[in-house]
Amino acid sequence: MISGYCVKCKEKGVELKDPAIHQTKKGGFMAKGACPKCSTTICCIMSKVNAEKAVSDGVTKAY
Repeated sequence: MISGYCVKCKEKGVELKDPAIHQTKKGGFMAKGACPKCSTTICCIMSKVNAEKAVSDGVTKAY
């Protein structure tokens, strides 16, 4: 799964709850999801290869 850093909990490697792959205005990719502990939105910047792999693994594509 996709993991990121929760700014509110100050924890690294938190797995995103209900992640979705988004594309930025400049063409980059990021995963957005919620922290399972505090429900804060977590964004994780990723490469095109990792984004396509996540989509093929079943993560929602939001662009």
